Amino acid sequence: MLKGKVKLDVTKLENFEYDMSKCIKCKGCYWVDHIYMPGIKFSTRCPSATRYLFDSYGAYGKMRIGMAMLEGRMDYSDELLKTLYACTLCGACDVGCKRNLDLEIELALEALRIKAVKDGKGPMPEHKKVAQNIITKHNRFGAPHENRNKWLPEGIKPSPQADVLYFVGCSAAYTHPEIAQATVKILNAAGTPFMLMPDEWCCGNMLYSVGMVDEAKKLAQRNIDAVRKSGAKTLLLSCAEGYRMWKVDYPKMLNIPTADLGFRVVHLVEFIDELIKKGALKLTKRVDLRLTYHDSCSLSRLSEPWVPWEGERGEWGMVSPKLERRRGTNGVYQQPRDILKAIPGVELVEMIRMRENAFCCGAGRGTLEAFPDFALWAAEQRLVEAKEVGAEAIVSTCPWCKDNFSRAVNKNGGKLKVYDISELVLASIKE
Repeated sequence: MLKGKVKLDVTKLENFEYDMSKCIKCKGCYWVDHIYMPGIKFSTRCPSATRYLFDSYGAYGKMRIGMAMLEGRMDYSDELLKTLYACTLCGACDVGCKRNLDLEIELALEALRIKAVKDGKGPMPEHKKVAQNIITKHNRFGAPHENRNKWLPEGIKPSPQADVLYFVGCSAAYTHPEIAQATVKILNAAGTPFMLMPDEWCCGNMLYSVGMVDEAKKLAQRNIDAVRKSGAKTLLLSCAEGYRMWKVDYPKMLNIPTADLGFRVVHLVEFIDELIKKGALKLTKRVDLRLTYHDSCSLSRLSEPWVPWEGERGEWGMVSPKLERRRGTNGVYQQPRDILKAIPGVELVEMIRMRENAFCCGAGRGTLEAFPDFALWAAEQRLVEAKEVGAEAIVSTCPWCKDNFSRAVNKNGGKLKVYDISELVLASIKE
């Protein structure tokens, strides 16, 4: 099927036969392009291949595994499942490949996990426990569903009807309430009314990430219907993982463009940046801190809007109609940096790997649950890089990142401070 009809449908691995077969093992998915690098230090982009040092853990190995699976030349094994799931699906390999060959690596990796689940072999046991929590308790932690909105601070009440609906997410609701609290206090300071879902359920990020696409699709449709029914024009998220899920993976599963959701999906940094630039929010209190910003994968290279595509593939892989590739370069990069620069006293220093070349924190897409040591290692690598540039703190836009960085700091007794950007913005507007 190297030529003929094809579509960007991750439920069928054969849609990516061309992409998998044309990998030339150049390792552009592994190394950061030398034009961005001052030296060999911090020069790799793939956490899995960097950690495990074996080809099957890199995209170049998984593409060959995918072809072998398609052709019936490879059976499932414990080691095969490990190579499929000991990966953060961070998109770094996809960005690297699209600078050279325009192969759909990220989609092929997602399709491999979906195939593993459909074949009755995946996901990992740890993922199944989380999936059960999501299905029965509507959150990934298995916490009491009735406690989901206990994070709400005193004195701030959601509006019964507003243009903005804040989707809190499991992490900010249960394990990092400081992020949810900072978010609504910022909205309150800017005079922005907001709603909450009367019955918010998990976004299903874990379900989709580990290949349980049927369960994730049902949850996606339920959540989208709830937002449409609310009448909200803007869905606001303070979690990068949830942001990608709503903006990219929901449309991907439902085969619709992001533009057809019926509401705008925005991350808090996009919203705050708009408020600051139109004068609705002023950051006046000093925060004296030398910090570095971590580009969370799902807000950066994985966040470009989804547009379904199907057509013909011809000679040399040429496609018709035209396919606008999602190259990761149009993610949300500048807004968080502009916000940090607007806070008096903040000195922003950039890490060596930044923007679309950033090294993943290691927590996402089922990695932390099934491979906690690997996830912790990835966070430690990133913190070494933060210290290299003399940062006193590392700032992210996702509770998953904050959680994993905090684990790494606590384990190693480090002094580096870990913040979500919402906390620093609130600190600069507090009376």
